[in-house]
Amino acid sequence: MRTLGLLLLYFVPGTRVLDMSASVSTESVANQIGDAAIGPNFILGTNYAASPAGALHVYGLDGKVRQTIDGLDRPHGVDLKGNLAVVAERGRSQLRFFRIDSSSGRLAEAGAIPVFEGQPGEAAIPASVALYRRKSDGALFAIVSRRAAGANGAHLWQYRLMDDGARVTGAKVREFGKNSGKTASEINNVAADDADGYIYYSEQSCCLHKYHADPDHQGAAVEVARHATDKFQGARRGITIAPSWLIAADRIDGKSEYHVYAKRGAAIRPLFILRGAADATDGIEFAPALPGFPDGVLLATNSAGRNLLLFPLRSRY
Repeated sequence: MRTLGLLLLYFVPGTRVLDMSASVSTESVANQIGDAAIGPNFILGTNYAASPAGALHVYGLDGKVRQTIDGLDRPHGVDLKGNLAVVAERGRSQLRFFRIDSSSGRLAEAGAIPVFEGQPGEAAIPASVALYRRKSDGALFAIVSRRAAGANGAHLWQYRLMDDGARVTGAKVREFGKNSGKTASEINNVAADDADGYIYYSEQSCCLHKYHADPDHQGAAVEVARHATDKFQGARRGITIAPSWLIAADRIDGKSEYHVYAKRGAAIRPLFILRGAADATDGIEFAPALPGFPDGVLLATNSAGRNLLLFPLRSRY
């Protein structure tokens, strides 16, 4: 469904808020929308349900389903890099990889790797996943988060991926990342910033945690900073990276908000808040100029509609 994109500006004390209208709504999933990613001519969205109902949907930029990959077991987090997509499959404690055909946008199986091996109970269940490509040598990594920490308190494991063009395999390279220690404050989404070399992950009632993404960095074990520590009404959830922005979702019933921060290297400062009619957003994704979105788009999960909303962005705010 298409409507005219609309952007209204108003002010509340100390905060600039921009209201957005979605120009595209995707078709609904059968159960629960989990997370999403967006490519040059397609969208990926997970139907979060136990197998055989769990699925990965491929949409066109018009919101229509092009392909459905069934039989996934509680697929949640999804990310893509180049022609490779990855899904965190909670029910099987693994990452599933799919090769993307650049012309048709269709996906084909490209392997799976187990995650959090040897961990007990919920500590073995992945929550979200991000792909990171190291600038120095082009090495590709998957960073996987989980809501329950392991014995050493780490919430994230990082895997180096090997891709022979047919199948993707992986090897664990480090454990890192803790929460603030607040009671029942879960770790959820994770995002990688290839350009600046950082990993961000959201702790719902605290902040966004920042670490070096390169596992070989001399400060890899040390938290770099915490961001988004205030002005959130709900839980901190989805995270996405734009060329000069960091965007974090504030999960609010009925009308979620998206806090936009200017980033330059390690420095982060708040700019404004985007607000749209997406209910209880869990995942977001930014994409630069695409057909129908000349200034970029913000993709957000919409819990009430069990679908995804695409919000056109402006060139200037």
